[in-house]
Amino acid sequence: MINQFEVIETNKMIDEENLDVRTITMGISLLDCASSDVDKTCEAVKKKIYDHAKDLVKTGEEISREFGVPIVNKRVSVTPISLVGAGCCKTEADYVRIAKALDEVADEIGINFLGGYSALVSKGMSESDEKLIRSIPQALADTGRVCSSVNLGSTRTGINMDAVRLMGETIVETAKKTAEDGSIGCAKLVVFCNAPDDNPFMAGAFHGVTEGEAVINVGVSGPGVVKTALEQVRGKDFETLCETIKKTAFKVTRVGQLVAGEASKRLGVPFGIIDLSLAPTPAIGDSVADILCEIGLEHPGAPGTTAALALLNDQVKKGGVMASSYVGGLSGAFIPVSEDQGMIDAVNAGALTIEKLEAMTCVCSVGLDMIAIPGDTSAASISGIIADEMAIGMVNAKTTAVRIIPAIGKTVGDSVTFGGLLGYAPIMPVNRFACDDFINRKGRIPAPIHSFKN
Repeated sequence: MINQFEVIETNKMIDEENLDVRTITMGISLLDCASSDVDKTCEAVKKKIYDHAKDLVKTGEEISREFGVPIVNKRVSVTPISLVGAGCCKTEADYVRIAKALDEVADEIGINFLGGYSALVSKGMSESDEKLIRSIPQALADTGRVCSSVNLGSTRTGINMDAVRLMGETIVETAKKTAEDGSIGCAKLVVFCNAPDDNPFMAGAFHGVTEGEAVINVGVSGPGVVKTALEQVRGKDFETLCETIKKTAFKVTRVGQLVAGEASKRLGVPFGIIDLSLAPTPAIGDSVADILCEIGLEHPGAPGTTAALALLNDQVKKGGVMASSYVGGLSGAFIPVSEDQGMIDAVNAGALTIEKLEAMTCVCSVGLDMIAIPGDTSAASISGIIADEMAIGMVNAKTTAVRIIPAIGKTVGDSVTFGGLLGYAPIMPVNRFACDDFINRKGRIPAPIHSFKN
């Protein structure tokens, strides 16, 4: 039984340690909005989202006031739009019209972001998928709240290298079209391997085709809480360290469980999952990097970093699954650069490189996240970075992702500012040796041998 007492005992976490419910995300199926006419599809999409989510922001604010728990974002995720628009979108411009319709209704209901301008192409691309992908740069340039994601691979199917190549080009084009705003369009675009259907976090949220008509997913975050707890056991053995992280994650997850249950009841929408992710913000003291330092590293990137992150990620998940029967999404630890002041400091100190971040993604929750690179980085090099990350996810049967920003007009030594939760990022150097001949091969990388299970 979850009661208010369990939240009251976390007041110190909320007031002093940056504990928050990062997002309430309502997933909405738009499959029944598909038609052969773009205008009709746009109107149906707007109406369905409005009808389901018109009270989402108000409800989130009411719950926040009543329980004293900050709820930072209210978001919506929808069925991948490449599926919704397949019957009516004959051109890339048609897809952009749907993106604008999504943005309009997102603005009308007052949510922070809307995810699902997406395509699932892990094995191959339909004509509809390719049109949507090619429309992404213009769609993200013309909208403010729409987020886009593309799933490029999976453990079961391998990696679609044609799509990897296309996404490298798409990211560069998106950066150019939003260059006046620090290439911020790329901050709303993520590529996945093994993308989950129930992720409440942007930019990768979409309402998977295995989901019901509508669902409430909640993302909880508390790196500051974990860091403070670890200060009390400084110098203790690994068993004490692990137990402390696990117990703290349990308490944080219980807060999310309470909020999710209330939101589900008040909105009349089934509860889906709790995503317990240590998702940092630019606020001082709200940093995954600081946790790694408290564990014993001078900076993230030092020898031992991958082991420390593996320990942290595992104990967070163990604590979460004790607290809720429905832990899902990307639960664990996020390591974005721009959103974590400790990670930024590590980059500036020379301790953290893209190559070390890639190694860390083998054991964390997501992947190369919010990394700014020189604006003249080639599309092929970006595709190569994506391919490396997709391979980690495919072989290890885990979700991995890339959200990378080639900041137009910027080079190593510069920084780019996005504002809000997205923060700012130093421009990180990229290996300049070419991979064009590899990326330009056609087809897909086959699934690993251990994928053959039946």
